[in-house]
This record gives sequence, structure tokens and C-alpha cells, in this order.
Amino acid sequence: MPNRRAFVAGLAFGLAAVATPFGAFAQEKLPVVASFSILGDFARQIGGDRVSVTTLVGPDGDAHVYSPTPADAKAMAAAKLVLVNGLHFEGWLPRLVKSSGTKATMAEATKGITPLETDDDHDDKGKGGHAHAHGHDDPHAWQSVANAKLYVANIRDALSAADPAGKASYEANATAYLAELDTLEGEVKAAIARIPAERRKAITTHDAFGYFVKAYGIAFVAPQGVSTEAEASARDVARIIRQVKAQKIPAVFLENVTNPRLVEQIARESGAKVGGRLYSDALSAESGPAGTYIRMMKHNISEIEKALAAGPA
Repeated sequence: MPNRRAFVAGLAFGLAAVATPFGAFAQEKLPVVASFSILGDFARQIGGDRVSVTTLVGPDGDAHVYSPTPADAKAMAAAKLVLVNGLHFEGWLPRLVKSSGTKATMAEATKGITPLETDDDHDDKGKGGHAHAHGHDDPHAWQSVANAKLYVANIRDALSAADPAGKASYEANATAYLAELDTLEGEVKAAIARIPAERRKAITTHDAFGYFVKAYGIAFVAPQGVSTEAEASARDVARIIRQVKAQKIPAVFLENVTNPRLVEQIARESGAKVGGRLYSDALSAESGPAGTYIRMMKHNISEIEKALAAGPA
């Protein structure tokens, strides 16, 4: 009888395993790779406990000049879904896909977003005069909360396609998160409204805030183009120093992914004050001020308002 009971129990266990949907049995999770930290956060917010997310370019990392590692290739090979920004943001990705041999589905988070075109010289040539991967599209579309909602919808759909059994969970998580983004959008617009119109201008290191400018009406000027790979020339820096003085631009901001030297030079030679540190292309560590996308946007707008809202230029 003990053998018969063991057989029956084993049979029932096997049948239950066959009937169990993906992600619910033995804590199996959908292996997802996100190209950089902001996408990784979106994937975790929407995927919840059904996904295991590996982020290639982590907190404070610069995706413009990233060099993939053997561990990245291993993660790609094991992934079922790879989330990428698109708009030529990850110029190193095609080589990684090829070297890893991954069979994962590739999903572009910027699908359906109308890209901003750039017209500065930095988009044509990077270091050493070589054309870099951006083309003429600005890839920093997440800097608009409205665009972030499209990222969320695309990631929700990609997860649902990769794991149909989890579709209801992904849709519920996305709906809740989109409501948080609606609240965030209101907070950003309210903060901008508190800044006098004539003071809504600032300097950043590289041109990562074009979508923010278009959505919210803050004018940012940058000595570098949309990629940190492009070096700002002495002429670019001198031109911006003259512009700061002529237009009485109140503040210059550091970025978490760039060398502060340029901004410090511009502040020193123009008389503008140095504002806080903005998070442009990457989140901070989880314990930092911008550990998630929502915290990043709240931190950035707080620093912008604090520097621009009042006081002498």
C-alpha cells in the first residue's frame, strides 16, 4: 500500500505540473533582459513577481559608451525577452546579440513614439571622427512622461506575448503604474508652472532633455550632442558661455552619467550657479535619490525648480 500511495501521489504531482501555468510552478520566472536601468525598472514594475530581470547597463551607467561583458552575453543567451530602447540608443547591442547567439524576442520600448530629430554636429561624428550610432533621432524619449506611458504599454504587450498565462497580471500592474504616471505628470507640470517664464532655461552637459523641453517648456542648452561619446569643442563651450551671459541663464546642472568638468567650467566662466545633479540616461542605485523612474523624475524636477524658481541669476 505505501508503494501504491507513493505512485498515486507522484502521478498527481506530475499532472499538477503539466496543468500549472508558466511562472506559477516552482517559482519559475520569465527571464527578461533590459538594456539599461530605466527599462529594467519599467519591466519590474509591470512584470512583478512573474519576471526575473537582468539589466545590462546598470545604475549610473552610460549606455552611450557601454562595452558588453561575458556575463551580458550569458544573460542574453538565457533570456526569453530582451527589452531595448531603440532609436539607435544601444549601438553596441547588435554585436552582443550576435556573439550571444540568443533566440530571445527583441522588443523596442519606443515603438509608436515619434522621435525628435537632432541637427547638431555631434550627431554626425563621435570621438576620432567616426560616425556613431544615433543617426539623427534623439533616443531619450523617456524624458517625457507621456512617452513613458507608451514605453509601459509596449513592455506590457511584450511580456504578455512572451508569457500569455501572465497577461492579466501584466495588464493589472500596467494599469496601476499608468495611474502613478498620471499623477507624476501633474506634479511635473505644477512644478514648471511655479518657475517664472523668463527663468525656464538652463545648461546640461549633453543633450538628453529634448523630449522634456518639448513637453514641459524648459529650454536646455548642452555643449555635447545627444551622445556622451561626442566631445564638446572649445568653440562649443565658448559659445555657450557667451549664451549664458547674454540670456542670463540662471543655472547649469551636472548629470550622473557625465564628467562634471564641462559644467563646472561653464559655471565658473559665466557666473551661472551650479544646480543639483540631474539623472538623464540612468537611474541611481536603489538607495539613491533616483532609484526608480518615478523617483528620478521627481528628483529632477525638484532640482530644476529649486535652481530656477527664484533668486538672482
